[in-house]
Amino acid sequence: MKREVLNYPDKKHFSPKTNPKWGKEEETEIFGQNVKLFRKGKISEDDFRRFRLQHGAYGSRLQQNYSMVRIKIPSGEITPEQLEKIGTLSEAFSIGSAHVSTRQNIQLHWVQLEDVSEIMRGLVEVGLTTREACGNTIRNVMCSHFAGVCPDEEFDSTPYAKAIARFFLRNPVCQNLPRKFKINFACCSRHGLVRIADIGLIPMKKEGINGFKIYLGGGLGAASFIGHQLEEFTPQDRVVSTCMAVVRLFDRLGNRENMARNRMRYLVNEMGWEKFQKIVIKERSGVEMTISLETLNRYMVDLETPNIRQLSNGKKLPLINEKVNVDSDPYTRWLHSNVVSQKQDGYSVVFVTLGAGDITSNQLRSLAKTIRNYSGEGCARNTANQNFAIRFVKARDLPEFYNDLANTGLANPGALTMSSAVGCSGTTSCNLAITNSHRLAKEIQMKFIELGLDTEDDLRDSTIKISGCPNSCGQHEIATIGFYGGASRIDGTMTPTYSMSFGGRDGEDGMLGKSVMRVPAKRVIATLIKIIEIYKQERSTNESFAMWIEKIINGVGNGNGEIKNLDDIKTVLIKTVSLPSAKDDPESYMDYGNDVQFSAKTARGECAA
Repeated sequence: MKREVLNYPDKKHFSPKTNPKWGKEEETEIFGQNVKLFRKGKISEDDFRRFRLQHGAYGSRLQQNYSMVRIKIPSGEITPEQLEKIGTLSEAFSIGSAHVSTRQNIQLHWVQLEDVSEIMRGLVEVGLTTREACGNTIRNVMCSHFAGVCPDEEFDSTPYAKAIARFFLRNPVCQNLPRKFKINFACCSRHGLVRIADIGLIPMKKEGINGFKIYLGGGLGAASFIGHQLEEFTPQDRVVSTCMAVVRLFDRLGNRENMARNRMRYLVNEMGWEKFQKIVIKERSGVEMTISLETLNRYMVDLETPNIRQLSNGKKLPLINEKVNVDSDPYTRWLHSNVVSQKQDGYSVVFVTLGAGDITSNQLRSLAKTIRNYSGEGCARNTANQNFAIRFVKARDLPEFYNDLANTGLANPGALTMSSAVGCSGTTSCNLAITNSHRLAKEIQMKFIELGLDTEDDLRDSTIKISGCPNSCGQHEIATIGFYGGASRIDGTMTPTYSMSFGGRDGEDGMLGKSVMRVPAKRVIATLIKIIEIYKQERSTNESFAMWIEKIINGVGNGNGEIKNLDDIKTVLIKTVSLPSAKDDPESYMDYGNDVQFSAKTARGECAA
């Protein structure tokens, strides 16, 4: 079935013909030439590493001859043609699959160094680039996948996210920052990662003028911080000068000596927010006095592209359908957890559940066809939860949409529930990873769907996020239950373990989770099931899982049993997290995806150039 052409006049904003072209052909040639010079020993390893990262090629785990190619998807918006091209490139040069990251990038793993330029060339053909997807520069600019369809938004922030992305791409001001720099746009106060970014922006209006509430200095890692609000309101014509001021200050004042403390959040924390806030305002005045019209036009041209503006139907996200359970038919169960109503009357957002962000080349091509057939805007959005959001789908098309997904193994339920666990790539490819967080996330998803936990509405407002090390690529610190990987000696045997935290959340009221205890990798699933079991015994009437967790971390639990605080729940979980002896059950001391003795091997990280 061909999709119906919608009647909104600004649909051309989403047409592949007008989609911004981010890539440059000459960069692919330069990359290929530099690979040859590096192989001949004419470029040092450190110089080539900086160049490689600046062009989006990250070193693969313990293998210098292979790269992870990171594709920037500004605002998360991607067309069917681009999905098809990525699928083709993965088959030709990667492992036949792609990975959606928590920052709306798409990654191709285990690419031979000599093939990276071929991938870059193919991406240029469909308007994509890897430029500045890694390295000490401004990374992919994120935007909420609900932007433009959220009933709570003041206006669509997507054009602003794209404009900022284009303004800073290849901009000399950000080519050699002290460390990577992240900018995130929300659609409203609930949907977006604005408090954990160097710059986070929430759209708002004041006296009829578009503008933003801006947060600065947030970020996750070994030491994490929640961002601070800059001022009450920043009008849209000051967004560029504000961002430039912050970037220039970071460039000038950031720590270039200590790689462990050179993100901007450390600068803000050590300087103190009030002082940093004042110098940002002062720096912005200097920018505005010296900025040229040509520079301003570089930003404003992207805002002239019209975007979707339709009246809200008054519905709130998410829209939960009729009650379902583990015995419900697959379509009804999928509809319950993967489809929400958007503000445009008669249209829905459909979420495609991926396993820890993985999708095969065949599935990418199939998904591209489904988008063409059923999406009114003709594109998809990558989500921070490693899924795809397909918007402007008519209700009458949902059964056929589901059938298309089911035919290629993409119809798993649970996208908007606790079942859709997030996991970074972990030891499958990352040099810094200690544990296989990627495989653990998939194991949790499979078990939770098997148990029907995706059907339980009281668990719907909760998240599980997993990182393979403390560096937070899995964003574990803003999860209802978060885990980051490490190693412990148990029963005299080195064992993969995870540090578990409770109570993190995203959005404008973002909060970092509180540490609970360490859990062996092979006991994580049993521990999660036990925690949910305790919740069901302890909860008050109409108390969701996230609400109950918040009460526990605040020490005010008042349910039906004995769990009042974190100490109480740790006591109850001691038996669950315990392992049998290594002699009796050696597999319990191995990591997921491995059948050999665990060892905590790491190599030099490449998050910085």
